[in-house]
Amino acid sequence: MTQTTGRPTHPESASAGPGPAVTGPARHRIHRAWSVAAVTFVTIIGAAGFASLPGLLIEPLHGEFGWSRGTIGFAASVNLALYGLTAPFAAALMDRFGIRKVVACALTVIAAGAGLTVFMTAAWQLVLCWGVLVGLGSGSMALAFAATVTNRWFSARRGLVTGILTAAGASGQLVFLPLLSWIVEHHDWRPAAVTVSVAALVVVPFVWLLLRDHPADVGLAPYGSDTPVPKPAAAPGAARRAVKALRDAVRTGPFWLLAGTFAICGATTNGLVKTHFVPAAHDHGMPMTAAAGLLAVVGVFDVVGTIASGWFTDRFEARRLLAVYYGLRGISLMFLPMLLAPSVHPPMVFFIVFYGLDWVATVPPTIALCREHYGEDSAIVFGWVLASHQVGAAVVAFLGGVARDAFGSYDVVWYASGALCAVAALMALVIRRRPRAGAGLPDAAEV
Repeated sequence: MTQTTGRPTHPESASAGPGPAVTGPARHRIHRAWSVAAVTFVTIIGAAGFASLPGLLIEPLHGEFGWSRGTIGFAASVNLALYGLTAPFAAALMDRFGIRKVVACALTVIAAGAGLTVFMTAAWQLVLCWGVLVGLGSGSMALAFAATVTNRWFSARRGLVTGILTAAGASGQLVFLPLLSWIVEHHDWRPAAVTVSVAALVVVPFVWLLLRDHPADVGLAPYGSDTPVPKPAAAPGAARRAVKALRDAVRTGPFWLLAGTFAICGATTNGLVKTHFVPAAHDHGMPMTAAAGLLAVVGVFDVVGTIASGWFTDRFEARRLLAVYYGLRGISLMFLPMLLAPSVHPPMVFFIVFYGLDWVATVPPTIALCREHYGEDSAIVFGWVLASHQVGAAVVAFLGGVARDAFGSYDVVWYASGALCAVAALMALVIRRRPRAGAGLPDAAEV
């Protein structure tokens, strides 16, 4: 990072003024944008960690309170749904009230929701605390947070920063899952919930002290730019624009196909594997810490797969890439019931690596198709497509628990999810390429 900030052609602050190129010690000064990106990275890691705990709570809560897995899965589904539905409005909130205030408030809400779970005695309290509070807080720090920070603070290296911040979600899963699973297994679930609450509160001072809404707040130009950018005025109409973009997009075929495929993506990742893989493996005698460790490995290879998918998207047709990704994911899920066992063995490791590479590989081609069809509104439309991702995750998080209660195993869930992936592959191939470049929406009949 420091190597990219030492270029004399990229002034580090507006106070440098005109004159000769920067030399000497100032040449190596790190631009404030990188500290902002670092705080953002840590915050997104935390948000991913907060979302990883529900899958570890299913068995402990079922054993202590006697709540059905469907009931616990419903709380997780509310969390996932609100995470997605908040995302399209998160950028509007940041434009209206500022990044720092929104993120600090979101972390406080997460801390309150996670901390209050230790006092719950009824299932509705789990839905309120972990479903509603943690869901709303995490949703305020979704992809819109990363996009807003990147667009405001960076003029150069945007692709690199976007990739790093997107990978932060996988890193959060890697950092938190093994630790939380160890705490749950050795010290019960309440210390794990308190750990999440404390982690959220610890990040708040860093956000408040180090995060700034705009480079103009500290007298800087965006990284990679010679020209300071004035801080934009608060935009109270941003939420209306988000709703208008949705209203226009729903009249087009590509939106429904993209939303449908991404809903299946969420159903077969966050809703299924992240929520139910650990209890499913535990059903087969695998220790919870071992199963959580496998999910952490998924997070490692998710980073590799996401970066590779972006490279492929620049070179191959996006809809065909989606078809390949969903087809391969479906095949892997069909084999999973045969791989679950009391211990980790090479075929299971192969599944974990393969599935990790495919985890969010669907994001770059989905964004590319949104950009192709919706032009200037593509980011907002993608926010709504992301909401469908989380709704799909929420539905399967709930139905997966219901199926486990009804059938005594998760086998039917794995097979059904594999079939859904086949449907998504076909839907991706149906999306037609735009016949012409330019702004504006395709005809409503275009699919």
